[in-house]
Amino acid sequence: MKVSMFITCISDAVYPRIGEAMARLLAKYGVALHFPSIQTCCGQPAFNSGYWEEARASAKTILEAFEDSDFVIAPSGSCIGMIHHYPKLFEDDPILFATAVGLQKKSYEFTQFLVQVLGVTDVGATFPHKVTYHPSCHGSRILGIKEEPMMLMSNVKGMELIPLPFAEDCCGFGGTFAVKMSDISGAMVVEKADHVLESEAEVLVGLDMACLMNIAGNLRYRNKPIRVMHLAELLYEGVEHA
Repeated sequence: MKVSMFITCISDAVYPRIGEAMARLLAKYGVALHFPSIQTCCGQPAFNSGYWEEARASAKTILEAFEDSDFVIAPSGSCIGMIHHYPKLFEDDPILFATAVGLQKKSYEFTQFLVQVLGVTDVGATFPHKVTYHPSCHGSRILGIKEEPMMLMSNVKGMELIPLPFAEDCCGFGGTFAVKMSDISGAMVVEKADHVLESEAEVLVGLDMACLMNIAGNLRYRNKPIRVMHLAELLYEGVEHA
């Protein structure tokens, strides 16, 4: 089977270690990731801002990049969630609509692919720390990601998973929302960071680096020594040091 990595903009430009962690973890299960070099932004910033023609241009490139893939996986529920909007973008073009539906069906967020496709719920990781988990909005609400990360984390040896108060509240990032409504966004991330601190966890983990970057920035601004990690990174570190 041909499994392709959709790296996403933020992971590619700011957090390349996330892609490395994904690739190395999946290699344990015989999955060699294909990386189409023409891949680009999923188009979500343009789509959410009402610029659907520009979003279609990005989407067409993504459709071409992953046309021959059996599975497409990304370290972001938000960007995979955007792929679920592609059929709407191409509803007036029967050929591209069919291609978009096909891509939607074969696209998975990283933990979804591990659990749903590979049937892996225990990667053999050890991580002796107190950890709390932030469920990002798009992953949980658009893709319905609930149990997959919890199953993977519950099998990490030595890790104490602490519930995050008001976990499903948005962190305030929301892409362009953080720019257009910065005061509201800033108040939301302060509240989210307060809840992280209330948990008394050493590590905050999640599935979307945009959200985690937002929360981590507020914690750093307040000089709070909470480590912030993508779940793929935590699992790989746990396997490497097991």
